[in-house]
Amino acid sequence: MSDADPMQRVNALLDDVLPTPRVRQQLRLAAGLTQQEVADAVGVKRLAVARWELGQTHPRRPHRAVYIHLLKGLAERFPEVAELDAGSTTPASERGSG
Repeated sequence: MSDADPMQRVNALLDDVLPTPRVRQQLRLAAGLTQQEVADAVGVKRLAVARWELGQTHPRRPHRAVYIHLLKGLAERFPEVAELDAGSTTPASERGSG
């Protein structure tokens, strides 16, 4: 393994952070997306997105990476929404079904 591999693994862990359920929902609403549209894009059922937004469950791999990518893109478009719960995120260690 090269010296860059540990850094890349650490960066992947740092990037694997979800906003709070409230911000997840607000980002989706700011973009004018339905739960079904998000579910279709991520590759899950609408109920999974609903549960993620309620904080009942958290996405697991491989859907987690796709969902985080979507949320990061929405946060760039709607920074005022992303700042609603600044500093309050869901750590990568918090796993749930969905």
